[in-house]
Amino acid sequence: MEIFLTLPACFVVFALGASIGSFLNVVIYRLPANLSLLYPPSRCPHCLTRLKKHHNVPVFGWLWLKGKCGHCKSAISRRYPLIEFATGLLFLLVFLMFGVSVQTLGYWAFLSWLLALSMIDLDTMTLPEPLTRSGLVLGLAFQLCLGWTTSGLAGAIERFMMGAIAAVLGIWLLDLIAIAGSMVFGQQAMGAGDSKLMAMMGAWLGWKSLLLAGFLACASGAMVGGGAIALGILSRRQPMPFGPFLALGGAIALFYGETLIAGYMSQFTTFGQG
Repeated sequence: MEIFLTLPACFVVFALGASIGSFLNVVIYRLPANLSLLYPPSRCPHCLTRLKKHHNVPVFGWLWLKGKCGHCKSAISRRYPLIEFATGLLFLLVFLMFGVSVQTLGYWAFLSWLLALSMIDLDTMTLPEPLTRSGLVLGLAFQLCLGWTTSGLAGAIERFMMGAIAAVLGIWLLDLIAIAGSMVFGQQAMGAGDSKLMAMMGAWLGWKSLLLAGFLACASGAMVGGGAIALGILSRRQPMPFGPFLALGGAIALFYGETLIAGYMSQFTTFGQG
């Protein structure tokens, strides 16, 4: 009986996430171009024809059109349905892990911000400050709400201070890494937007998970960057967006941070006993 109650809820959550993903596509395309996010309505980027309502259905609208504009037949990027599907999947994973809770609502927002920022960084090598700043504010507000629901005013203050300290730590940590990278490579290693994204992540995750996210981001970035240089895809002096790796580290820390940190700390306990 329980599974029959859960399946409709999962479908609704996935559909909600895919719909949010559709809006994220708008943010990713329009925000760097300084265009309105609300007007004009969704339209073909080639002939500018407004999309019909059934063409705007997340994922299925693209499939219905067979990846082409219904008016001019120009190809529509596969990235649009992929982002919609990915957002729906992320929403579903959060719901399955946290259920109906404040954490679910908050982490839906957090992952949406990470996805939008990582895609914009891939496209433009920038991390728009309106997104990082608003994400930081939302993260601190989330900590307030989470603390209030669990421990009242004292909990709200404690969680807010934890988020604020982690945000400052995020800025300092990325700035130190950028300075060290600049000294080693003789050129700017990271942009200012990376440290602001790290601060935003700190507000949501807290300092422990933030350190894990930073480590995972650096490790994955080094692996991908080193592999790309070895294959001749990138040159040693060619810049590479770091935002997607930070976002990946933040998402992994969100879902598996406590497990990974506990496993890491247990190694020290075992070593001490030995």
